[in-house]
Amino acid sequence: MREKIEGCLFGMALGDALGAKTEFLRYDDILKTYGTDGIQDLTDNLALVTDDTQMALAVAYALIETPRPYSVDTLEPIMQKHFIKWYQDPKNNRAPGMTCLSSIERLMSVENSDVTWHSTTNISSKGCGANMRVQAVGLLPDDEKTRSGIAQFQSALTHAHPTALAAADVTAWVIHDLLREGSITTLLDRCLKYAQSQRHIYHEEWLGRLYQRDYFASDGITYIERGWDEIINILHKVNSALENPPFHADPCLATGEGWIAEEAFATALYCFLLNPDNPMKVIRHGANSSGDSDSIACIAGAFAGASHGIDAWQTDWVEKIEYRHELVATSNMLTQMWL
Repeated sequence: MREKIEGCLFGMALGDALGAKTEFLRYDDILKTYGTDGIQDLTDNLALVTDDTQMALAVAYALIETPRPYSVDTLEPIMQKHFIKWYQDPKNNRAPGMTCLSSIERLMSVENSDVTWHSTTNISSKGCGANMRVQAVGLLPDDEKTRSGIAQFQSALTHAHPTALAAADVTAWVIHDLLREGSITTLLDRCLKYAQSQRHIYHEEWLGRLYQRDYFASDGITYIERGWDEIINILHKVNSALENPPFHADPCLATGEGWIAEEAFATALYCFLLNPDNPMKVIRHGANSSGDSDSIACIAGAFAGASHGIDAWQTDWVEKIEYRHELVATSNMLTQMWL
């Protein structure tokens, strides 16, 4: 279990670092810059990550620091503390997402008042900033309902669109499924069944009456099913794309550029399912994309690492990745939760 937890977290960071080099390049420009096979290696002595890994560590730290069993009352102040700490960190200079920044800024401005996060979050944003950071939730040994609620809650603090919540939830679900030796052959079918099973489940104990801020929702179920329907639709797209995939093409052509939550999840899953037995190829494929390359490769790397473990990654890459010691320590502490 420890090897798979560590593999997931390092896969996240390695994909993030590789994709950071290509995030704002179109696919043709990547090939012009790095050659016909695209970017293949981390060449810097220190492989820098982006806000994806930084925020994923913030979520992990909050989960580790909060006593279990989890509840919104105990987790909320600690999660907020680590988000604010990330916001104020001098290393938070890696093109952080505007939704994360603006939501946390508003949260900080009312920190000592009676205003809750329900008013400071961005209800209209379904950017991928919430499912790029959810890895540690998928690595928890807690029951499915708890993991689902936490995955959606950590999204809701900044990205409160129902699709952002559902995308964070399903991303964590895939990681947990692979961690528990779920069959890759039938993963897509199980993922679709999970999404369908969640359409009418609103986690009010975690989200409160967040749905009241949504113009289109009359109740919690109406609110959340809109998000799950977008996940279900894009899972069908992944299935169609896998029927006759072009292995040497921009993966964003199949499932979207990944700037929004459901596309980041789907394109990462597509990259993983194209190369399920070759984790290094998974993150290279994610990085060689014309969209939000660091987030796509980050999520894809987490999937591959959860499936194959730490030995999936090249030793020289692991040794040069930024936050290496923090990733190892976090892996150890998450592993302790399983004992």
